[in-house]
Amino acid sequence: MERIWAPWRMDYIRGLDPKAESAEPDKGCIFCWKPQAPPAEDPANLIVARREHCFLILNLYPYNNSHLMVVPYRHLCDFTLLRDAELLDCQRALRDAVLVLQRSLAPQGFNLGLNLGKAAGAGIDQHLHWHLVPRWVGDSNFMPVLGETKVISESIQDSWQRLRDGFATLE
Repeated sequence: MERIWAPWRMDYIRGLDPKAESAEPDKGCIFCWKPQAPPAEDPANLIVARREHCFLILNLYPYNNSHLMVVPYRHLCDFTLLRDAELLDCQRALRDAVLVLQRSLAPQGFNLGLNLGKAAGAGIDQHLHWHLVPRWVGDSNFMPVLGETKVISESIQDSWQRLRDGFATLE
């Protein structure tokens, strides 16, 4: 039997932030405090791009390699309250992210979605965020079905650097 070494998964299973021991006990909404940190902390906070009304961040617990999220800066959970400029910037960010992912990873498809509310599957339901997940034919295999484990074949730091470089070429 082969083994997959993924010690970070235990934090996910327990519902813990892997940095919780070094972090402040309750910083509030991660989608609010992460972009408030100086840009020099973007690698640690997994922020790959900052825009006028939103930012793009890698999912710490990805469904697939380079699973991105587009997040408006303003803390709100009601989609209908997005201002036109915020909505347009988020949609353009999603388009740009698809371009960057196509150029850097050549995925064969994407899952793109916004979960509104806990009942709809939102893990962080108090702050809107879109998910963009690159997909390849065959990326779902026996591991998630039988082993209840998803194999992510690239480190999140390598994904961050590749995507950061990709967004820099759009500017």
